[in-house]
Amino acid sequence: MAGRPKIFSEQQAIEKATEVFWDKCYDAASSDELLAAMGIGKGSFYLSFKGGKQELYERSIAQFADRFYNSFAERLAKAPNQLVFIRQFFLSLAEATPQRCIRGCYLGNALVQLSEKDERVRAIAAQLLGNLQQAFTKVIRNAQQSGELKNSTDPEILGWHLSNLWNGIHVTRRMQQSPEVLRSLMELNLRVLE
Repeated sequence: MAGRPKIFSEQQAIEKATEVFWDKCYDAASSDELLAAMGIGKGSFYLSFKGGKQELYERSIAQFADRFYNSFAERLAKAPNQLVFIRQFFLSLAEATPQRCIRGCYLGNALVQLSEKDERVRAIAAQLLGNLQQAFTKVIRNAQQSGELKNSTDPEILGWHLSNLWNGIHVTRRMQQSPEVLRSLMELNLRVLE
């Protein structure tokens, strides 16, 4: 005998739960808040997420990471100049709304909040951030080889520098939300791409 068909989209429900986790963090997000945001009852929740809140969070991190990186990689591949694209990618972080600044990076938050308690969450978040670093490194290596980038520092190190900038600016934006200050900080750090 077949079970009842699902009457909700798991992906959409996970997206809605992601917003709760992002605003509140894993520990502070209550089951009631998650269920209300997802628009489902307890029965449907446990039918889809047998591991409960923990499984939901892991799937939230994985879904967010996949969507973020796929969007980034697609825009990078289409960019007429990938080095310019990366510069603009970072500079655009200075223009975020105060609410977005306070929330930080969803994956960075996951690394900080649960990295000691949950190896799977740490691995998922670290993989996406590692993918970003590898993408940065590849663009830098190509730009060095073509002569577009004069900086001869090891492209791997420059990729890590940009990854570190990504992580750090999300923390700094929580303290300092002035677009002018953030843009100046970004431009200073991005001089390595000249």
